[in-house]
Amino acid sequence: MPPTAPAPATTIRPAQDGAPAGVRRRENEGHGRRLTAAFEALEAFPALAESRDRVLRLVTAERIATGDVIAAVESDVALVISVLRLANQVEARSRGRVESVVQAVDLLSPESVHQLAERARTFDFFERSTVWDAAPERFRLHGVATQRAADRLATEAGFEERDRLMVTALLHDIGKLVLVHAYPGYPNQVHQGARTPEERVNRERRELGVDHALVGGVLARRWGLPKAVASVIERHHADDAAGEAAFVRLADMLAHYSQGGAVVPGELLKTARAVGLTPADLRRVMYDLPYPAGMRSRQIEPSPLSSREHEVLRRLAEGKVYKQIAHELTLSTSTVRTHLHNIYGKLGAVDRAQAVLIATERGWL
Repeated sequence: MPPTAPAPATTIRPAQDGAPAGVRRRENEGHGRRLTAAFEALEAFPALAESRDRVLRLVTAERIATGDVIAAVESDVALVISVLRLANQVEARSRGRVESVVQAVDLLSPESVHQLAERARTFDFFERSTVWDAAPERFRLHGVATQRAADRLATEAGFEERDRLMVTALLHDIGKLVLVHAYPGYPNQVHQGARTPEERVNRERRELGVDHALVGGVLARRWGLPKAVASVIERHHADDAAGEAAFVRLADMLAHYSQGGAVVPGELLKTARAVGLTPADLRRVMYDLPYPAGMRSRQIEPSPLSSREHEVLRRLAEGKVYKQIAHELTLSTSTVRTHLHNIYGKLGAVDRAQAVLIATERGWL
């Protein structure tokens, strides 16, 4: 379906509560038409070309790594939407119940995922769409930052619905895409000097009569996504947000913080308490967020291990037993045991788990 052209530029004015009923009705009808056109335009929202290409490579590989396919899809707003929409339509028993990319990829065939990716419109870092301009890039960057913050918070709090959280955190701001298309003055004219997420939402409600969270929830339901997903998107800015909506609200604030945006410390602490995190827990998360996930430790101290001991320890970290290590390195089992005895002594470790942990933390593995 070709992109719907944006509505002509217009000045966005606050709703007039004292206006005659007929005027208010015409204004509401105008808002409705704009939002409907914007909902339809999002059918053509593009995927990042790199994400699409990775999915295509992964699902056509001789040996498909499902975890890698899921990660590639979860990195992109348009791909997540396409995969979830299809998975929620493909079978009557799964309709409206597929809440995560993990469930969707498990339900769909590799061929189906391949076809979705192949048909996806794309944008590139170095190109600009005449319809969306830089919106896909900005939106994806914030979505992925929020997703990463949510995953870190879930780890800290022991939240169980991690797979669904990866979806709701990435899609939490889809309502903004609707407003960008419906109102050419959005976000700059609406937000003006608003700095924090709370200030921006209040400006939206005052100027437009709706906010992006509410519009996003409507869009998610329109797409046939599960109620649990739509509800979190709709409530992620609610003052009384609880459960997953509170995780997404807190992650959204932390994403703004990690990208140099303004946040209200009191709101951070209040939302952290709503998900069972103490100020100390929140400080740990805020400290970790600027660092890339899975970043290797720098090797600053020289390793006391020999090259052969490194090879033995590396295989030990992979979960291999003595016989496997001996076979791979063409050693006897007794020699492997001797190497491990020396490794424990040099690292001050009492067992294999501690030896692997020490070597990893010091950047030797």
